[in-house]
Amino acid sequence: MSQVKGVYDLAAVRQEWIGRQSPVSVGRYPVEYDPIRRHCHMVEDTNPLFLDPDYAATTEYGGVIAPPVMGEYFAGAGIWPPVTDAPRLVNAVPTRGARFINMNQTLEFIQPVRVGDRLSSQTTIADIYEKPIRLDPLAIWIVAETRLTNQAGELVTLVRNTLLVHRTPEEVAADTPEGRTA
Repeated sequence: MSQVKGVYDLAAVRQEWIGRQSPVSVGRYPVEYDPIRRHCHMVEDTNPLFLDPDYAATTEYGGVIAPPVMGEYFAGAGIWPPVTDAPRLVNAVPTRGARFINMNQTLEFIQPVRVGDRLSSQTTIADIYEKPIRLDPLAIWIVAETRLTNQAGELVTLVRNTLLVHRTPEEVAADTPEGRTA
């Protein structure tokens, strides 16, 4: 997080950051059978739509689809070889504190992810607000939405994260009126 020293102007931060988008990030690898198979075996998911190409071909999907929770995996860069990415968009939002907690994540599955798809992602800052918590009466909350799209630009998954950023107890104790929201 980008910690602000001195006066924190929530209205200015909201005006500058809400609606800001990350660059589009294209997944390193296409959606493939083997990662789907390994995932299903790991979590003991025996759904034939994910594991049996012959069965899946007879369904409305016409072939194997990925378990919905694998969208972010296929839209990412994978773990090897390492990628040196720019800092995540949510980490750049100015806040009072630097203690970051992901409070909630919801996923909305719009359409199936199919073997052969190439997924991309883009994150948008949807909201920034102040809401007190017991440790920090001036905690900042950030809502980020990540859109996962296929090679045709069609939305397949919408991920919504609600993040909390708070100060340490020492920072809260040292708070002065000039550090509060205008």
